[in-house]
Amino acid sequence: MNCILKASGLKKYYGKNDTVVKALDGVDLEIEEGKFTAIIGTSGSGKSTLLNMFGGLDTPTSGSIKIGETELGGLGKEEAAAFRRRQIGFVFQNYNLIPVLTVWENIVFPISLDNRKPDKDFIMKIVTMLGLEHRLDSLPGNLSGGQQQRVAIARALASKPAILLADEPTGNLDSKSSNDVIGLLKMTGSEFHQTIVMITHNPEIAQMADRIVQIEDGKIKSVSTP
Repeated sequence: MNCILKASGLKKYYGKNDTVVKALDGVDLEIEEGKFTAIIGTSGSGKSTLLNMFGGLDTPTSGSIKIGETELGGLGKEEAAAFRRRQIGFVFQNYNLIPVLTVWENIVFPISLDNRKPDKDFIMKIVTMLGLEHRLDSLPGNLSGGQQQRVAIARALASKPAILLADEPTGNLDSKSSNDVIGLLKMTGSEFHQTIVMITHNPEIAQMADRIVQIEDGKIKSVSTP
């Protein structure tokens, strides 16, 4: 197994003494490169906190996270921001598209922030696979929820990240659009050998992943394959 992400002894506590909340309470987890992992749990189980830790959006109380050869805790603020832009793709429940930018401009925006040139041929492959080639000049407000989420997936993949993190990506979609989006995530993941970690509270959606990690009360309860 080629491990792309490793969490060791991960803890995240809020409050003190009698009021302490253990959002994560000693998580050890390895994510295999090129695989689609679903992290499932009820509201308050710690899954969102864990994903935020993986993305460097939050820092642990103790423990460590390593992506490739990089220890996230060893990065300064600017280094961490640059690492996130280059190595981590994010897909959010609310799409987080910029309403005044076109589909194409939204897709390449994170790359332009980094003063890099987008790989147009590579991005067009993604766009075509996601069925967005005729909507590149559209504004997000003129797209359906499913189409907006496809744009978010394209944006996350465009910078060729080491890992893609999806936070309840189907939370705002109907069941057909949900299945379409997960199917497209799987397809693009397979095509580009992309490592994907997705959190969801939906067991049916989780069944489409290569591996399911169940978290409960801030601890890993089980790891299984569908």
